[in-house]
Amino acid sequence: MEQTLHALAGILQKAALTIGLLLLLHFYLKAMLFGPLEEVLKERDQLTKGARKAAEQSLAAADKKTQEYEAKLREARAEVYKEQEEIRRRWIEEQASQIAQAREWNAAAVRKAREEIVAEAAEARRSLTESSGALADEIATAVLAGRASEAA
Repeated sequence: MEQTLHALAGILQKAALTIGLLLLLHFYLKAMLFGPLEEVLKERDQLTKGARKAAEQSLAAADKKTQEYEAKLREARAEVYKEQEEIRRRWIEEQASQIAQAREWNAAAVRKAREEIVAEAAEARRSLTESSGALADEIATAVLAGRASEAA
């Protein structure tokens, strides 16, 4: 067993240099490679978080602008509908006014035509009255002349 321990001590003496070099390599890599690498990764993480935050802010601003645009679009549509309704209302009023004028004009034309018919009827009665006396005289003369020729 002493031999084994003696061999183990020899292996440890030979390995001490290797262990020392490994420890030296470990601290060297930690200082020269892993330290700067960790800083780069932290910086990258910070930049990524900043970019995400900026992107979220941009999205929020875009959403706000979209909502404003949609609100203005709704207002513009409402204004257009209001103007169309006003135009339609004026058109209906104008149409009603034109219909009322046409009715008045037609009523006046009917009154004038009735007055003309009444005047023509009165003229026809007067004319018939005047000509009926002369016609009655002619008929009476013709009848009496016809009886006188029969009696003769």
